[in-house]
Amino acid sequence: MRHNYKNLKIWQLGIEIANDVSDILLDFPKHERFDLSSQLSRCSVSIPSNIAEGSSRTDKSFSHFIDISLGSSFELITQLIVAKHRKYINEIKFNQLETKVEEFQRMTMGFQNGLK
Repeated sequence: MRHNYKNLKIWQLGIEIANDVSDILLDFPKHERFDLSSQLSRCSVSIPSNIAEGSSRTDKSFSHFIDISLGSSFELITQLIVAKHRKYINEIKFNQLETKVEEFQRMTMGFQNGLK
């Protein structure tokens, strides 16, 4: 069965996370542009991108793309922890994003279990 990724709540939330990350990167110092900023950007965009790419495949193959998307979400939280430590983002912004990413992880694991 093929899925219309634009209708999937996990894809919609993934897009929201990618946009939130894009917004916080505007306040990052310029010298981080090619380091942590670029990693955060790629990582956050990878979350909905892998869901979209996998949605055109068989359920078994889709599950693999969801694994990659989930991996990116865990990587993202790690990078946000580093950004918070460097004081590029404050506690409030960090907590809001972390909550959203954790919600994404729960929803995505549930969705993935439904594929099997």
